[in-house]
Amino acid sequence: MIVIQAAIAGALTGGLFAVMSVGLSLTWGMLRVINLAHFGLILLGAYLTFQLATDLAIDPILTLVITVPLLFLAGATMQYAFDRLALGEFNSLIVSFGLLIIVVQVVSNLWSADFQRMDATVNPYATRALTIGPLAFPLPTLVAFAFAVVIVGSAHLILTRTYPGRALRAFAQDRPIASAYGIDHVRLGTLLAGATGGTAAAAGMLFALGSAVIPTAPFEWVGIVFAVVILGGIGDAVGTLLAGLLVGAVSGIVSVVVSPAAAPLVIFSAVVLALMLRPNGVFVRRSP
Repeated sequence: MIVIQAAIAGALTGGLFAVMSVGLSLTWGMLRVINLAHFGLILLGAYLTFQLATDLAIDPILTLVITVPLLFLAGATMQYAFDRLALGEFNSLIVSFGLLIIVVQVVSNLWSADFQRMDATVNPYATRALTIGPLAFPLPTLVAFAFAVVIVGSAHLILTRTYPGRALRAFAQDRPIASAYGIDHVRLGTLLAGATGGTAAAAGMLFALGSAVIPTAPFEWVGIVFAVVILGGIGDAVGTLLAGLLVGAVSGIVSVVVSPAAAPLVIFSAVVLALMLRPNGVFVRRSP
């Protein structure tokens, strides 16, 4: 029963991993930009959630009304600058890493390097859990899973059922041909990057909902997020969700059966194996 509890709770936590990862996966897959500054936007989302909820007594989830537009603008502005500078994948990696370091330092200066956590008076979710028989699931993980399903489902529908989504997929597959057909990749790329900034706001809120925040947290997220992106398939929103659930479940089981220290070893061994056997992603369909 303990293993079942760990697997389900881990999979629900994987919803948070998916929300953190989907923005990075889509900008990498569609725009050929490896935007490490995405982790900085998640960090800002977490701290803004903490500040707004603490100072104004706003429900943490409702802080998204403020943080989503702000980080949408930040994400769109970064992508517009990347386009103007004509940054390739490798250069975007270097530049965005520099931006991440700047964000971490700014956050440290504004909020200090100490842990910050919303107390129970403004964050009732942290102390609540759903109990089903002998199984108990913390409310923050359930909320994260629900957000993951909604965000990933919406992204999938937009990319497959709308003209902007199909245009982005066409541009990702063949840039010269897509441009020849009049696809405005700059505008679409800016909108996509803005939307991923919105997902970063949601990811930051969800992280702050269940954990204390610290300026150096992005460096702890990088490994797990890249594992989810690679296992799910770069640019595949649904694959990102499935990979997040898988990574969370495996991490939970290994932590209980072996030890928490063994979980990263198992996860990154799976990443290496996936790169060897399914380089396009574990959940990506093979071409016929």
